[in-house]
Amino acid sequence: MEPITDEERDALLARRILDNQRRMQDGVVGYEQLVDGGWSWNDVRRSERRKELVRVHPRVYVDHTGPLTSRQRAWATVLHAAPAALCLASAWDLSAPGPVHLAIDSTRRIARLKDVEYHPVAGLPRRIRPHTNPPRLTFEENLLLAIRLAKDEEEIVALLAAHVGRRGLTAASLRHVVGRQRRLSRRQLLLRLLDDIENGTESVLEHGYLTRVERPHRLPVPVRQAVSRVGGRVERRDIEYPGFDFVIELDGQLNHDSWRAGNRDAARDLADLTKGRIVLRLRWRQVMVESCLTAGAVGGILQRRGWDGAPVPCSPSCAVASLGSGSATVIG
Repeated sequence: MEPITDEERDALLARRILDNQRRMQDGVVGYEQLVDGGWSWNDVRRSERRKELVRVHPRVYVDHTGPLTSRQRAWATVLHAAPAALCLASAWDLSAPGPVHLAIDSTRRIARLKDVEYHPVAGLPRRIRPHTNPPRLTFEENLLLAIRLAKDEEEIVALLAAHVGRRGLTAASLRHVVGRQRRLSRRQLLLRLLDDIENGTESVLEHGYLTRVERPHRLPVPVRQAVSRVGGRVERRDIEYPGFDFVIELDGQLNHDSWRAGNRDAARDLADLTKGRIVLRLRWRQVMVESCLTAGAVGGILQRRGWDGAPVPCSPSCAVASLGSGSATVIG
């Protein structure tokens, strides 16, 4: 057997590297990668005729004829726009329904695919999480992109509540990234929300209570996520005023709509009441819509249990003033 030439050895090594790369990419490969692996255009065409490669997008192929998996669909989209990275829902979950969300550098213009939403990101390469297959934005950059696209403050709070504290994404790590982006829209709002999260605010309703009920009406500062034991289990109370034996639970529809959750809530309320604590359950409307009425009611309960202060009207039309409780001074 004749020894192979250096060129043949290089070609064999390149093909082996290419085979490994295809396996890492779930059998999806781009034309440039094939060429780097030693393929010619004729090689690609011949593999297509033999159904060894099937064209998915222009210059992107998969090594089988069946339907694409979620990962293969993601890989094909990324390779078509390379360099690019999955973002938004596509970065959190490759099987997320709807279009593939793809981040591309803001300086690029590319041919767009159907069922793909493109999001320009400045300085994309440094915002991609290392060693991800397919490439994805970092958790922090992905959340900031979602926040930039949010329609209002309520949606921003919901995004923070859903993602901060998961997958290693913390308020501190997000603050670090925000600190490098001086031109980030809603930057000051985001920094204030991160302050609230670090102080223990963990849900949309908790944030609503803090910013719509508690602060504007100058109610006492409670303990958030207070820990107690019920029947040998560690339980958390959303808001507790320890000096007044007063507990507030914030019942968001998404977290308290099951039969099991309702039974557990009733058991916790019963345990609190047997210890002499008042339990007040507030739903979305009381916190987000009837905030001033709620502040007046909470202030009245606190006064009857020994608070020597009073809720303050937040505006000339605030319901606290009409309730006749506290000072009539309007805060700015």
